[in-house]
Amino acid sequence: MLRIGTAIVTAGLALTLLSACAPQGQNSSAPWSAEEIALITALSLSRLPELPPDPSNRVADDPAAAALGELLFSDTRLSSNGEVSCASCHLPERHFQDDLALARGVGETTRRTMPIAGTAYSPWLFWDGRKDSLWSQALGPLESGVEHGTDRTHVARVIAAEYTQAYAELFGPLPDLSKLPAHAAPAGAPDAVEAWETLSEEQKDSVDRVFANAGKAIAAFERTIVPTPTRFDAYADALAGGAATEGLMTEQEELGLKLFIGEGSCVNCHNGPLFTDNHFHNTGVPAVADLPADLGRALAVEQVATDPFNCLGAYSDAGPADCAELKYMTVDGEELVRAFKTPSLRGVAQRPPYMHAGQIGTVTEVLDHYNSAPSAPAGHSELEPLSMSAEELGALEAFLRTLDYDP
Repeated sequence: MLRIGTAIVTAGLALTLLSACAPQGQNSSAPWSAEEIALITALSLSRLPELPPDPSNRVADDPAAAALGELLFSDTRLSSNGEVSCASCHLPERHFQDDLALARGVGETTRRTMPIAGTAYSPWLFWDGRKDSLWSQALGPLESGVEHGTDRTHVARVIAAEYTQAYAELFGPLPDLSKLPAHAAPAGAPDAVEAWETLSEEQKDSVDRVFANAGKAIAAFERTIVPTPTRFDAYADALAGGAATEGLMTEQEELGLKLFIGEGSCVNCHNGPLFTDNHFHNTGVPAVADLPADLGRALAVEQVATDPFNCLGAYSDAGPADCAELKYMTVDGEELVRAFKTPSLRGVAQRPPYMHAGQIGTVTEVLDHYNSAPSAPAGHSELEPLSMSAEELGALEAFLRTLDYDP
């Protein structure tokens, strides 16, 4: 995984821009049309635009903030048992995920760990989009009872004890935290909530600000994490430039690509250089029998709207005009029920299991799910049966493996 600073161009926009002048790909074993070449080109990582700024985080692209954030990302002291860090679930050597069906921190969660690469391009974070920035997202696991299991006052105390100078250089002097209880937060463990109620409004604000700034530093680090080019990208770039493509993809993989952008309609949701539209869809994913019902986006819209750390909140560096995604988001409708965020397909074959709670074990089984299009446990699935043959499904899987990262 490459760490560099680099908004998504959708396949539709790229088609508008490129279809008139796309080469015909005569060197390919597949008879690509100009329209198909435009779609394929739009998926190449070389078409990933520069990373858009985050107005809500004034240190988003500060190298010093990224350096501090990288330290915080791996600091197990930011947990209740001193053993869990962000890197415990987002393993750098595993594409910043953990290979588990359900993430494990101080306890077990109810959802799969999402990879981090490229998430800075998304307006919504988590499977349900209950956070609207990377820095706000970073705060959630810290106070989750099954992830880091700690609280914002403890986090502020760790910052004061271990990172005073680095913090001050970015955000100014730390407030006096010496008189604060060891643990205090507006939600969570009963003793921490009780302690929070004893704090003055000024003390609460001081803690919240340090807590938010810790998230902003972590986000600055995470913004440097983007995918690396794959064999597919080499093929797409050669095709776009009219160069020879022999040896870059097999005929089976080319067939899979043709199905991906055509009959399979995969590109409708998995589009752009990151292979995601960053939106939410109900695709009939089965529920997990022993987990609570998960309604996905339907519950998250209220959570993000009322989050004190959202784009419009007191700890955001953005102005109201910068928060259009939050102000104009869809807040109700059946389409939100059990709708989950489209994950990137980059490196997908290398990180099973799949879906928001690891319900499906293999890429083959995922394709079978989309081919048969079962009814959703709740809400309405967007899927329609594809009725593809075993040969076609095999070709789709072969294409997806061209998105693998080199070992």
